Amino acid sequence: MARVKASRPRARGAAKRTRLPRPLFKSHPWHGVPIGADAPDVVTVYIEIVPSDTVKYELDKDTGLLKIDRPQRFSNVCPTLYGFIPQTHCGERNAELTARRTGRTGIVGDGDPLDICVLSEKSIPRGDIVLRARPIGGLRMIDRGEADDKIIAVLEGDACYGAWRDVHQVPKALIDRLRHYFLTYKAGPDALDLQVEITHVYDRDEAHEVIRRSRLDYRVLFPDDQARLGRTVRG
Repeated sequence: MARVKASRPRARGAAKRTRLPRPLFKSHPWHGVPIGADAPDVVTVYIEIVPSDTVKYELDKDTGLLKIDRPQRFSNVCPTLYGFIPQTHCGERNAELTARRTGRTGIVGDGDPLDICVLSEKSIPRGDIVLRARPIGGLRMIDRGEADDKIIAVLEGDACYGAWRDVHQVPKALIDRLRHYFLTYKAGPDALDLQVEITHVYDRDEAHEVIRRSRLDYRVLFPDDQARLGRTVRG
């Protein structure tokens, strides 16, 4: 007859040991979320703002938490999902491309992750989420001498917009709505000098080039983060 090993009784009041999930902490949306193996064709996007928001949310770069940047003071509503592409940075290489395309001098990067607008037929109720999107073009925006590109993308698998592959397939009215939002969302009713301009609406190939340059700017600025992320992904 097999001997049954007696279990050791747990002392009264002793806490039961629980295995904690991994990872224990939420990944930083800018540094800890991979851009995706298919970039720049398909990229991971962190969403900060949805069209129903009346407050401008923005990632706090130090903590990785979504914070209130400011309430929308005027009647400006972002017409699409809006956020950024992780592990990108608008720096020297992006600024050089803007300067070359516009013939301007003194252009610098805005120092933020690369912004992206995501078109979808679905009503997504909140931000602080990640999704996969397919870049199809972009807006070349200069904000007070800083390159501040806005990539335009479609939600991967979206029933209405998911088959679009280039910005020229987007109705002009929707592009105009995006342009109007970014040209006016910081301005009050008496503003005369906006200091913001959109010089070009560009296609998918140019959007891919902007993303590639932003990734390189990120790698140059955060080389240690790249090595640490690689070790984490490999396990």
